[in-house]
Amino acid sequence: MDALELKKDFPVLVEKPNLHYLDSAASSLKPKCVIDKIDYYYNHLSCNVHRGVYQLSYEATDMYEHAREIIADFINAKTEEIVFTRGASDSLNLVAQSYGMTFINEGDEIITSELEHHSNFMPWLNVARVKKASVKFVELTKEGRITVEAFKKALTDKTKLVALTYVSNVMGYITPIKEIIKICHERGIIVSVDAAQAVPHMAIDVKDLDCDFLSFSGHKMCGPSGIGVLYGKFELLEKMPPVDFGGDMADEVFKDHMTFKVAPYKFETGTPIISGAIGLGEACLYLKKIGFDFISSHESRLARLAIDGLKKIPGVTVYNESVETGVVAFNIEGVHPHDAASIYDENGVCIRAGHHCAQLVTRFLNQISTTRASFYFYNTEEDVIALIDAVKKAKDFFSMF
Repeated sequence: MDALELKKDFPVLVEKPNLHYLDSAASSLKPKCVIDKIDYYYNHLSCNVHRGVYQLSYEATDMYEHAREIIADFINAKTEEIVFTRGASDSLNLVAQSYGMTFINEGDEIITSELEHHSNFMPWLNVARVKKASVKFVELTKEGRITVEAFKKALTDKTKLVALTYVSNVMGYITPIKEIIKICHERGIIVSVDAAQAVPHMAIDVKDLDCDFLSFSGHKMCGPSGIGVLYGKFELLEKMPPVDFGGDMADEVFKDHMTFKVAPYKFETGTPIISGAIGLGEACLYLKKIGFDFISSHESRLARLAIDGLKKIPGVTVYNESVETGVVAFNIEGVHPHDAASIYDENGVCIRAGHHCAQLVTRFLNQISTTRASFYFYNTEEDVIALIDAVKKAKDFFSMF
């Protein structure tokens, strides 16, 4: 694969050849094949699914359910284990609101970490508040990592559920999630994995991981925004009650009681995100064609080049010097990341500045906020050079004040 050739697949990069997009951890760019697939649905079908007894609806339903099959194959799941949601945040909240509110009881313990995105922490904090349970944290290493050893120390006989990120959206570190899941299942503990930053960058096999739940978003993996996936083991999904009620999820409705369809449909209330699911299915095919061996090695190589270059600039601190993914977190001493980001933007460099919806990480680093550059397979060494140059310009500019 050639990143320069892959750039041609993305209309934004073709239209703006001088753009250096380094914010894929927030949202990736969309290839033309995904845009065309969505356009086909709206131009040629544009109708609802599951309901209509006419050919147009049959075709739309077929495209929608075929997307479910593609996504299931993408992570080695069964189709009935794929629930379409509005995004990873929605998926994580669904687990908390349905499984958590049903099966977490007073005195139980939920284990999480300071590396979590708010979407994988706040729902469980709320469950603990309502159910009178408690939230415990895995102690991070000085570098900011989750280790198996530290996780074991957090476990007690009261631990009922573990909610951890697979890849940190700020530090880019990979959690030893498979080993942690094995330990949990030996004790009958359920594990919910936030894989929003993992699925776009590495091959995921839910059967091999043996995770109970796994959540991810479409917009971070070349798919459209507004669509996400919750993978759940079917036997767990079947035990969980729906949290939204209405059209297309009901089986029978009477004046005094109601029954629901089987999973995943009982969790997909109302008109689903049809175009989003179809687009995400196409994105999975696109990523599979590129291959994760290339994706992971290419973005890690660029991150290594960026870190080595940033470390040579006096006054720049890099918070994740060891490379595992394409995420680089750093700051310029004495310069607020938001101020620095405005200079980067003037130089055509798009990166994220702030707490990245992960304030516990920011506090762990003892910072107000951080700057994050994130690389993907469509980035090149030219983007790294532009980043380094923009950081130097920002440092020089603010040194005058």
